[in-house]
Amino acid sequence: MTRILTGLTLALLLAGPALALTAQQEKMKTCNAEAAEKHLTGDARKSFMKDCLGAAGGTQHAALTPQQQKMKDCNASATAQHLKGEPRKEFIAACLKK
Repeated sequence: MTRILTGLTLALLLAGPALALTAQQEKMKTCNAEAAEKHLTGDARKSFMKDCLGAAGGTQHAALTPQQQKMKDCNASATAQHLKGEPRKEFIAACLKK
């Protein structure tokens, strides 16, 4: 009996970190609770959740790093020149080296 209790306790201790919510899951839980408090449904709930999840701390709306901006600019330039396939790859590689 002691072994069973020890085993269960150990299993719960090891599972503890796996049960912890990630930052995104915690944010979703909070936004969902707020929407429920406001009795939102349908499109109003969708809109609220989108705004809530995108606000404060959302990485989706973060500014681009200099490397990401350079990649975006090179890609746009290649698209403007209608480059495809190997010529596009070569152009982007050269552009990123600048």
